[in-house]
Amino acid sequence: MAKINSFAITQQQLDQCAKILHLDPGVQAILRVPSRELHVSIPVRMDDGSLKVFQGFRIQYNDARGPCKGGIRFHPDETIDSIRALAAWMTWKCSLLDLPLGGAKGGVICNPKEMSQGELERLSRAYIDQVWRIIGPEKDVPAPDVYTNPQIMAWMMDEFSKLSGKNQFGLLTGKPLALGGSQGRGDATARGGLFTVREAAKELGIDLSKATIAVQGYGNAGYYAACLAQTMFGCKVVAVSDSKGCILNDGGLDAVAVGKHKAKTSTSATSPGPRRSAMRNSSSSTWISSFPRPWRT
Repeated sequence: MAKINSFAITQQQLDQCAKILHLDPGVQAILRVPSRELHVSIPVRMDDGSLKVFQGFRIQYNDARGPCKGGIRFHPDETIDSIRALAAWMTWKCSLLDLPLGGAKGGVICNPKEMSQGELERLSRAYIDQVWRIIGPEKDVPAPDVYTNPQIMAWMMDEFSKLSGKNQFGLLTGKPLALGGSQGRGDATARGGLFTVREAAKELGIDLSKATIAVQGYGNAGYYAACLAQTMFGCKVVAVSDSKGCILNDGGLDAVAVGKHKAKTSTSATSPGPRRSAMRNSSSSTWISSFPRPWRT
């Protein structure tokens, strides 16, 4: 089975929109490809004394409207094409909302779940050592994304500040509040997604107070999405999943309790309470649910 290429899909989307908008062919050609790509090799000293070299990227897709904006992802399956696609989508989003920002994205191929805090800090700082010349408050403002968090942003800001010779609090968003982070940043992605769900429900005639919800990916955004769906709309969250497994309770799950359980055990799959069975795929450490996915029924 062929792998899905996110960037190829992005280009197809652009081409379809260009036809509808009768977009100038020259503008379309510019928007089909990133303006700037940086590929870096990042040597990091691991806790066991070995030296490991990670591959990283920063894509500045288009800065015609202003400084680029976009997150940094740490993931073992990261690819350059997924980073290109996400940078393009950031460009479209900023433009559609009339923000004076361009689109960017960054990433490192790594597995943070297998790394210590010291290794993560050294990787975060080493990434900035490689890309610092092309980022900054007036050039490109990164942010947290998959498997990156306020702590990682703090390390990155500190490293950039050292290289710049002065404090650079405007380098990134998603920092800890003590370093100039924004109130509400933690649940902002989930809250925005739920506003979209609310408007779609209106169009489709769905009463969200009677709706059941399944959350695929119970990380930061998924956790807040589950909590906010319950408090904002009165939805019943019946299923959640993460990279290690999934859990279903037809009577509803307590989103906060599941979140606390995951914080202690690193997975939501073993959260206590009535649920249908799950089975483990013998060829990997991934847990595959044996129950029908609610969002398909």
